[in-house]
Amino acid sequence: MATHYRELLSGLGEDVQREGLVDTPTRAVKALKYLTRGYHLDLEEIVNNALFASDNDEMVLLKDIELYSLCEHHVLPVIGKAHVAYLPNGRVIGLSKIARIVDMFAARLQIQENMTRQIAEAIMKVTQARGVGVVVEARHMCMTMRGIEKQNSSMTTSVMLGAFREDPRTREEFLDLIRR
Repeated sequence: MATHYRELLSGLGEDVQREGLVDTPTRAVKALKYLTRGYHLDLEEIVNNALFASDNDEMVLLKDIELYSLCEHHVLPVIGKAHVAYLPNGRVIGLSKIARIVDMFAARLQIQENMTRQIAEAIMKVTQARGVGVVVEARHMCMTMRGIEKQNSSMTTSVMLGAFREDPRTREEFLDLIRR
């Protein structure tokens, strides 16, 4: 991969032998592997049985989970936050596991629409919740750094499963809580 980065830099007209660029291909490979580490993560290993019996049947919400991704169209950064809620069904999941699930899907070449769905479906799968709601708000550098160059644009996606989709009151409670 470093050879390809070297060729890219050379193709841009850079002198790949100059001091500041000599080690750049190796660093770029390391960075890209880190930014796409989500491909090598496993949902079961992330959760690691961190599910606990609970009588709580009210909404659990973890909001403002920062996320960093790369858009699959331009391989440019997507920076945002996720809000994840679920209605427990006899078990709750460790809070850090929710953030780790967000990270797993964000750390891939992605489009935000798919990432939001993947997060919701994974939370539903591991918790067996009565419902899951996920909202992702993000800024896409492909919109701000190039092309249309709209600096203040952001994208919001949502996926509602189970009671969050079927019950307008549950959905509204979730949306109201993340607005606060």
